[in-house]
Amino acid sequence: MTTTATPAAPAAPAAPADRPAPVDLTVTDDRHSRLYWAAADTWNVVRRSLTHFTRRPSFILWQLGFPIVSVLLYGYVFGGAMKPPGGGGSADYRDFLMPGMFVMTMAMGFMNTATGVVTDTTKGVVDRFRSMPMAPSAFVNGRGVTDVIIAGAELAILLLTALAMGWRSDGGLLAFLGAVGLLLWLRFALIWIGVWLGLLMPSPEAAGGLYGVAFPLTMVSSVFVAPSTMPDWLGAVAAWNPISSTASATRELFGNPVGADATWISQHAQLMAFVWPLVITAVFLPLAVRRFQRLSR
Repeated sequence: MTTTATPAAPAAPAAPADRPAPVDLTVTDDRHSRLYWAAADTWNVVRRSLTHFTRRPSFILWQLGFPIVSVLLYGYVFGGAMKPPGGGGSADYRDFLMPGMFVMTMAMGFMNTATGVVTDTTKGVVDRFRSMPMAPSAFVNGRGVTDVIIAGAELAILLLTALAMGWRSDGGLLAFLGAVGLLLWLRFALIWIGVWLGLLMPSPEAAGGLYGVAFPLTMVSSVFVAPSTMPDWLGAVAAWNPISSTASATRELFGNPVGADATWISQHAQLMAFVWPLVITAVFLPLAVRRFQRLSR
């Protein structure tokens, strides 16, 4: 009798190994995490801006080369025809001029800020940032940090150029560092005006019209001459110009001719060189952040 083998029953599946416990990827919304991600988002914007800056050689030559040309032109064109305020026959006008040129370069940099912001806005970069899960202030803060870094490079080049022309700082190392700090502090404050205006401008061409604002702002100041040499009403405007306070303060710290008069604002130039940028930042930084948050609404 033939028997048929019964197929073996399939083996029971092995007991599954213990699975790892699920990981909670939720980021707690506490104060520390918000600050961390805001800083991380800001740094990403800074890296993007610096990368774009280094990949445009023509822009680098313009932004870093224009201050050099300005210092050379003003120094050699005006240097032989003008004398510093209160200077004797042997005084060099370049000693009075150079700190003013440093201040003018830092002040007029807000136009570059405005142009960069309006370019990103018109190309849709800002809208893309706003659609991403990033801190609302990251774009504004990142732009500010980027411009301070670039301003530091501009200032270093200007200082080296001035030293090559014969300008010297006689105030000591700490005073020299203090003057550099006040120059960057002014640039930092004016960045927020540039960001705010850039978010308001409809096109990069419109941002170019800001030169009509920046030029009188720097000319009606103590950058080139002392306010006491101007008509009384114009001298008062120039003396209370924030640019004049920074120019006079840096001249004092560099140990260069100051050309100060007996007015309160001239006698407290170093104090006001700190206060003016603080006021500007307190006003325009919130305006810039609020304008960024309200775009396309």
